[in-house]
Amino acid sequence: MSATNHYQDYWINPRIKIAALWTSMMFVFAYVDLFSMYRADIRADIEAGKMFAFTIGQGFLLGVTIYILVPSLMLFLSLVLTARVTRLANLVLAALYIVTIVGGAIGEWNYYILGSITEAALLAGVIYYAWTWPTTTTSGAAAPDDSRAGTRVPSAPKVHR
Repeated sequence: MSATNHYQDYWINPRIKIAALWTSMMFVFAYVDLFSMYRADIRADIEAGKMFAFTIGQGFLLGVTIYILVPSLMLFLSLVLTARVTRLANLVLAALYIVTIVGGAIGEWNYYILGSITEAALLAGVIYYAWTWPTTTTSGAAAPDDSRAGTRVPSAPKVHR
């Protein structure tokens, strides 16, 4: 009789999955933008004080900083906000970022298109895990004080040998 190994896959909290997806998206986001700095047309626009249709100035730089701060903060906020707030924030923000990423990819080069598709796919993963967040049912009149319903770890999966 031969023994067969069965690999057990542990349940991973959706907060961890969502934070990991935001992290991956930010890495792709950063590298696609860094690669753009090797393009002569982008460097020429920057030297002329323009980026796409925008003039590079205090307002533009503030807007870009806010645009990057939101997903950067979502890494942490996805782990510490209540489940209800985390779920809603991830659904809304990931959808908004997909729209801006798709809009920014129009007319771009192939590396930028590939990076944008990857970013959008990672954000679609955020939406999927936020949308399919496990729920629990509470009995009685009292609800949990911190509204963290759905954050309990389910029992370990059964292993069939």
